[in-house]
Amino acid sequence: MPSERDRMVAGDPYDPADPELVAGRRHARDLTAEYNDTAADEVDRRRDLLDDLFGATGEDPTVEPPFRCDYGDNISVGDQFFANFDCVVLDPAPVEFGDYCQLGPGVHVYTATHPPDAEARRGRESAEAITIGDDVWIGGQAVLNPGATVGDRAVVGAGAVVTRDVPPDTFVGGNPATVIRDIE
Repeated sequence: MPSERDRMVAGDPYDPADPELVAGRRHARDLTAEYNDTAADEVDRRRDLLDDLFGATGEDPTVEPPFRCDYGDNISVGDQFFANFDCVVLDPAPVEFGDYCQLGPGVHVYTATHPPDAEARRGRESAEAITIGDDVWIGGQAVLNPGATVGDRAVVGAGAVVTRDVPPDTFVGGNPATVIRDIE
């Protein structure tokens, strides 16, 4: 029988009050609090904390505090990943950032979702994975919603709300985000 964590990561409805999941969120809160309290010159300490928090880290990730996440271990970042101040990643499902991804300040990435039916929503959640390709730039205050994929070299404009997949080599913006132009 699958655990609540197995259900969560697979995208099936799960009970967020499960003790293992509560402990996982508490662990992530402790690590992010410690990370957010580091000084700018504590580069090695920050790297160690990111290695402990994230499921996988590439070469030279940079995350400007404060940073928040649900679990952390469902997040993987590629080489030269950069997240500016105030980013939030709700990661009950996997979130994968490719190489050379850049997040502007206040970017929010949400894999968590809930059934629209009020009764079905009581005590249950689900999540849909998000994948961000290589060389992607996500502008400040943009929001990526559950299940979205952002293709390689795409640019998500500041304040955009991504509700569906973003093709590679495109610039998207607005709410909901739509393709504004191709990038050559």
